[in-house]
Amino acid sequence: MKIEHHRVFGLIGFPLTHSFSKSYFNDKFAAEGIDAEYVNFELPDIGDLMEVFDETPELSGLNVTIPYKQQIIPYMDELDEEARRIGAVNVVKIIRADGAADDDFTLVGYNSDVIGFRDSISPLLNPERKRALILGTGGASKAVARGLETLGVEYLFVSRTARKGVITYGDLTPEVMEAHKVIVNTTPLGMYPHVDECPDIPYGCLTPEHLCYDLLYNPDVTLFMKKSAAQGAETKNGLEMLLLQAFESWRIWNK
Repeated sequence: MKIEHHRVFGLIGFPLTHSFSKSYFNDKFAAEGIDAEYVNFELPDIGDLMEVFDETPELSGLNVTIPYKQQIIPYMDELDEEARRIGAVNVVKIIRADGAADDDFTLVGYNSDVIGFRDSISPLLNPERKRALILGTGGASKAVARGLETLGVEYLFVSRTARKGVITYGDLTPEVMEAHKVIVNTTPLGMYPHVDECPDIPYGCLTPEHLCYDLLYNPDVTLFMKKSAAQGAETKNGLEMLLLQAFESWRIWNK
């Protein structure tokens, strides 16, 4: 019979002002009688990562958030195919051999953002919503792009600096806005406590045919969503994506 030992899971990022994951997983552990806890590891620098492992020998899995989804990759021993393709990791599985020393483990990187995003946006798509603008080019934007790809939605990245496959906010003409009926905010603009910020897009070009999806979930309704809804656009925040992503994290850690 396998004896279950106390396990620790956690989130690394900076800053961690509000963590859905911590309350979600600790509530789950309490409700299901699981001998585990979920801890926030606020790291000012990714170089502090190995200290987390040294100081937490029971650590069994990590979630990764802004700004470390790409910076954590060099620390991985292996990458899941999806994480490799996207170039971003938000779930780390820690594999320890039975009887191995605390410092003898393998780190495997995964990306559960793709599944979370894909499954939360797919019910909102229709034949009009076949082209998307992705605001931002960080780690989360790559998972969004991959999710849209799997759903057959074409996309363009929007950033402050133009490069191949990326246009600037200044390039968002009425024609571009008309042609792209899905707008996804992957930037931190508008996240608590900076609730009076939003991406600089021409909101006046939005229509009821547009879907404006914000990966942020705190606050529930961001300024991006408010300004989009004022033009009649359909809006959605990132809470369901986060929940679906958490389900997938738990599956990965336990498979």
